[in-house]
Parts: sequence; C-alpha cells; structure tokens
Amino acid sequence: MIVSRRETVVGRVLLIVLMLVTVVPFVSLFVTALHEPGTYPSGLEWPETPYWSNFVDAFQAANMGALLWSSVLIEIGVVPVALLIATLAGFALGHLRPPGHRVIFLTFLLGLTLPFQAVIVPLYYQMRDLGLLNTRWAIILPLIGLYMPFAVMWMRAHFVNMPEDLSEAARIDGAGTWKLFTRIHLPLSTPALSSLGILMFLWTWNQFLLAVVLVSDPTRRTMAGALGAFQGQWGTNVPLLCAGSLLILTPTLIVFLIFQRQFVTALMQGALKG
Repeated sequence: MIVSRRETVVGRVLLIVLMLVTVVPFVSLFVTALHEPGTYPSGLEWPETPYWSNFVDAFQAANMGALLWSSVLIEIGVVPVALLIATLAGFALGHLRPPGHRVIFLTFLLGLTLPFQAVIVPLYYQMRDLGLLNTRWAIILPLIGLYMPFAVMWMRAHFVNMPEDLSEAARIDGAGTWKLFTRIHLPLSTPALSSLGILMFLWTWNQFLLAVVLVSDPTRRTMAGALGAFQGQWGTNVPLLCAGSLLILTPTLIVFLIFQRQFVTALMQGALKG
C-alpha cells in the first residue's frame, strides 16, 4: 500500500496536534505548581521565582510516603490475583472450551457493560456486612471482581488465536492439560499478560471512586483516592494542589514509559491476529 505525501503530512500534523492536546495540561500543572503558594496563577506564565519546595511540601502535607505504601499493597493484592484468575479462565474459554463455554462467554461479555457507578451502592452495603469497610480489602476484592470481564475477554482473545497444532503436538508427546498450559501456552502469553498487567496497574493506581466511598482513612486508600482528602484540605492552595497531583501521576507515567514497548507489542499482535 503506497501512502501519498499529502497523507503523510496530514498524519504527522494530526499526531502533533494530539501530542499537544495531551502534553499541554501536564505542562500547565507543572508551571502552576512552581508558583508561590496561596496564589492563583493564570495561563502558562513561568514564575519569576520557581518554588520547587512546593513538591516537598505537598509530599509531606499529603503524607505521600504512607499513601505510596498503601497503593503498593493494593496493587499487590489486585494485579497478581486478577492476572492468575483471568489467565486460567481465558485458557479454559479460549482453548479448552468446556460445555457451556458460550454461555459463560456471554456472561462475561455482559459484565463489560456494567459501570463501576452502578454497583457502588450494593458494594458499600456488602463490604459493611462483611466488616471490611475502611480496610484495603474493601478496594482489593471489588476491583478483582470488576476487572474480571475485561481481563478474561483479553486473555480469551489471546488463547483462542493460539495455533491448534502446538497443542496437538504436545498432547501426542504425552502432555496433560496442566503441562500444556504451563509449558506451552503460558510462555507464549507474555505480551498479552504484560500489557494486561500494565492496564490493571494503571487502573488500580488511579482508582478514585471505590477508594473514596469504601475507605474513610486516606492512608488506606490509593494515591488517587487520597487526592480527594488532599484537595479538601488544600483546595485553596492551587500550586500545592498541582504539585500533589503531579506527584500522584508520576509513578503511573514511569511504569508506562518503562513497559510501553511490551504494551504496544501486545496491541499490535492482537490487531494482526484480528
């Protein structure tokens, strides 16, 4: 397929516009965070005296050391468990295809249409009855369940496109189902698993609604969820609020930059298979 010079130029212009639309808000946050505390900056005007100490003050005021530890604990509780369950379920639905797998598939497909906001009230009463309100389990357990429809569909789409010849050859050599899964399919699933893990990491880190509704103690929330309490305390101090927001965004940006190649590879692999 030959691409004309005009199409190339238009594509590059669109990419530059999209890049500016994405980057400008972060630049605005950064510039605002460097202004004098208590002021109300306007636009993208660089301050005469940058207040780099705003980042230190925001880190201390929001108790971000405790928030970082809480977010890490929640990530450890959500991402590995969700990946394990989704991989096993995706392998069963996409490769083994047991009786009734179409009904199960449709059930997960319906789960994709269920927004978090629609289940937040039932989740609150359920966590209250279980005695888990104001604990990290009130975030971990619902997130695992709410991630399942997408995660299972993601892994099923990977396993359903695996060549049948590999499984047939392994079974001829005497491999059972578990050995087939662990020795053949799982090593070939690294791109799909890594990209799904990145997505769930980002979603969990940025989870706001469940953290605010189900956990009242800011130090037991995710960092994004604790931003609500930070905003309530320092909402009139715009530079400090912007500095805190950037500190919360930094870990997710670092993770995406480190693993962006694996993420893009998995997306391209899925597109080519589709």
